Amino acid sequence: MTAPKTYETLAAAFRQEGVATCYALLGDANMNWATALAGMGTDFVHVRHEHCAVAAATAHARANGEVGVATVTCGPGLTQITTALPAAVRARVPLVIFAGESPLKSNWYNQAIDQAPFVTATGAAYHACHHLERLPLQIRDAFLQARTEQRPVVLGVPFDLQDKPWPEAARLPAPSHKIMPKLGPVPANPDDVARAAELALGARKVVVMAGLGAVRAGAGPACRAIAERLGGLLSTTLPARGLFHDDPHCIGIAGGFSTETARECFAEADLVIAVGASLTHHNADGGKLFPDAQVLQIDMAPVAVSQGRIAAHAHVRADARLGAEALLAALGARGADAPAWRSAGLAERIATAPADSTPFQRQPGLHDPRDVVTALDAALPLGWEMVNSSGHCSYFFAHMPKRPVEHFHTIREFGAIGNGISYAMGVARARPDNTVVLFDGDGSLMMHIQELETIRRHGMNILICVMNDGAYGSEIHKLRSEGLTDAGAVFGRPDFGAIARGFGLEGAVVSDLGDLPGMVDAFSKRGGAAIWDFHVSDIVVSPVIRRAHPPKAH
Repeated sequence: MTAPKTYETLAAAFRQEGVATCYALLGDANMNWATALAGMGTDFVHVRHEHCAVAAATAHARANGEVGVATVTCGPGLTQITTALPAAVRARVPLVIFAGESPLKSNWYNQAIDQAPFVTATGAAYHACHHLERLPLQIRDAFLQARTEQRPVVLGVPFDLQDKPWPEAARLPAPSHKIMPKLGPVPANPDDVARAAELALGARKVVVMAGLGAVRAGAGPACRAIAERLGGLLSTTLPARGLFHDDPHCIGIAGGFSTETARECFAEADLVIAVGASLTHHNADGGKLFPDAQVLQIDMAPVAVSQGRIAAHAHVRADARLGAEALLAALGARGADAPAWRSAGLAERIATAPADSTPFQRQPGLHDPRDVVTALDAALPLGWEMVNSSGHCSYFFAHMPKRPVEHFHTIREFGAIGNGISYAMGVARARPDNTVVLFDGDGSLMMHIQELETIRRHGMNILICVMNDGAYGSEIHKLRSEGLTDAGAVFGRPDFGAIARGFGLEGAVVSDLGDLPGMVDAFSKRGGAAIWDFHVSDIVVSPVIRRAHPPKAH
């Protein structure tokens, strides 16, 4: 009987970790291992660029709550992923990436490079796997580390080592999910809760702001009850957008993407109760969103300073749900003299006021991006998966208030465009029974347009709605605010309908927004993948850019 190859044993170690899907671009240092893993039943999505393998695995992991898995080859394969890695690190997404390494036996190899510094510079972990008998343990430990630290781990296994015969019958350690500590949610300290209740009861205008931690812990009902008890309002961070989509007193996203109504309400707030929220710079719009409010944070890892600013003034360390429920109990019954910020008039304003009412001159033949979003929100089924990319257009696409959090996906902590198509592929594979809608800009989509072929080849059900302003939107508005030429950021409007058809997909330029209901109905019956190209005005500037880059006197 022929002894198994080491790469086969390594594939078996991945398989027993429950790896059902792997995103891959093959090369010398990973192709034998990947072929073995595929032969064991793991579904492979073979992409056209290494960045897209890791980015798609990131979205897959965020969508299904498991460890994402990707593989690239050594050297240039590894260096291509150094934009996708920090995005996953900052979004706290667990990944394990099998990267391979150059052969140990070679005195010189043209793709050899010291891979560890590239990876660790992004905030991810790197394991150089050079000892044969330890390899299965290192794989197990990589999955443990990814699960425990909620960040990517990259494995570098020299490909000549992978090709050696495995020295004994494959004996694998227990997989990470078998030995992970089985811990229950952590309750709050009663003294901390008492102080928090005293602070909350002394406030007059309270906003309860839920983050992704509140979504995962199931803290939504307790957050709603706290806001009602205090006569206050509800809000969410951008990743948790839609948690309170059906509550008339939810003012929407907290941060740079806040609506005009939300900004006015936050400016009046004297207390913000942040539940399961990491309190980032953007979440508070750099401290400008609620400048006069105390911040009470309920979180497993409460902080005083986050991203260079004082983020919270009072803290309760607890699981988001248990902490919110403890605070609710400590508040007691609502008294007749309790403050009430809520009103029928405010609810009506929340429901009907536009996110941004700033007037802009109409341009013949071009859409206002705000009108595009309104029309899409009315036409698209509520149960479809929405993927919001980064860039100037992402502000507009975030304002679809009827969409529940379960079907909204965004990963933008690194501020990098070009990830949208990869994230859409990851969500499509994680939720294969649903339709995915990607909202992206033309500049972002062009960065990895080659993945349209991957979408077609793998039969993914993805509708891409692209805001096509013929430019890098953020850059042209920033250049114009400085009184500089925007020529370096303007490229003209590519015909995405023709591009889609060239890749074997459906494609259309949407000239009349009134056609959208019929187009959505036809697409839902037909399935497959398509690009809908919306030519939008390049003079409509999002409030995010207007605040950060106001026109200067030139």
